[in-house]
This record gives sequence, structure tokens and C-alpha cells, in this order.
Amino acid sequence: MEAQKKLTRAEQKALRPIQILDAAFEEFVRCGFAGTRVEDIADRVNVTKGTVYVYFETKEKLFEAMINHFSVPFQELFAITESLSGSATDRLISILGLLYDQIAEDRTTRELTRLVIAEGQRFPDLIDRHHDQFIAPIIAKVDALILEGVASGEFRVVPVEFSDIVIAPILTTTVLRLIFDNRRVPTPDKEAFLRTYLDLLFNGLLAEPR
Repeated sequence: MEAQKKLTRAEQKALRPIQILDAAFEEFVRCGFAGTRVEDIADRVNVTKGTVYVYFETKEKLFEAMINHFSVPFQELFAITESLSGSATDRLISILGLLYDQIAEDRTTRELTRLVIAEGQRFPDLIDRHHDQFIAPIIAKVDALILEGVASGEFRVVPVEFSDIVIAPILTTTVLRLIFDNRRVPTPDKEAFLRTYLDLLFNGLLAEPR
């Protein structure tokens, strides 16, 4: 087997901030913000505590950078939704499937949700920015699809706030998995969940339920 290429010092230095953020994520998930020690993060990366502070001046700045780093998939998800085609129903089904994969199925996003909920009072500005940059665009896309479907006669007339109800089952499933850690709430079968979820949703949303 061909030996792995050894990284140069410059390459190692370039990777260091990402390694620190990855390690910080695991420690913040394990201990919460207050219980996390920067030295434990450093130990995970095999660097000194001072090295962490070279890249992130305080634990607060490290936490903020970690939240932003692991929120990037939401931006990528929004970009995918912009390329969808088909009827409002087809696009809404696709978006909800993508959201389920990204939120309920992805361990990193689930734990990020836990941190956002747990540390929201400590970092209100960060949570507001997280919502505005990553969550609001997805909600707006669902709103727009519902309004488009209503205008075309595909959906019956519903308040625009209906989008919160549309997404709620995915968030509920995610929170239950976080609370009970799959011990008392088993991981749902994805296909069965989506089939039942979409059946209930569209029989309430479609102008002519199918």
C-alpha cells in the first residue's frame, strides 16, 4: 500500500484552524460551553492551549467560529433548493426530504441544534445571525412555494405561517432524538416517516387531496 503523503508544515498550519473547530465541536457537545476547557480542545489536536488562542482569541470567539463553521451545510442546502424544478408539490417534497436528511439524520446538525438551544441566552446576537443567515432563507423558500401553489390553484388557501407547521414534524423528531438519545425514542425509519409525513401534509395542503 502506498504510504500516505506527509503534510508539509505549511499544509499542517493551514489545516490547524479546521482541526481546532472540529475538536471544539466535540468538546462543546460533550460539556456545554461553560464546562468546556480550551486545554481539552488543544489535547484533541495535540497542540498547546496557546496555539488555540493564536487562531481564536477567546473561548467565546472559538464557540462563535465553530457555530458558523458547522452551519455552512445550510447555505449549501439553500443553493440546492434554488436549482429544483417541477410543480410546487414536487419541489416542496424535495425540500422536505433534504431538510430531513440535513437536520434529523445528520448527527452534526442535531448536536448543533442542541448547542443553539442550550447557549442561546449566552450568545443572543450569534443565534440571531445564525437564524437570519441559515434558517430564514429556508423558511422563506417554503413560504414562497406555498404561496406559489395557492396562486396556481395547486394548494388550498392557507396562512403563510403554515410553513412553520410544515417543518415542525422534522424539528420535533430531531428534538426527541436529542432528548432521549435514541434510547427511548428509536431512530425512525426514514422512508416510512417521510411517507406518512407527506401523506398527512398534502392531504391537508392540496386543493384536491390525493
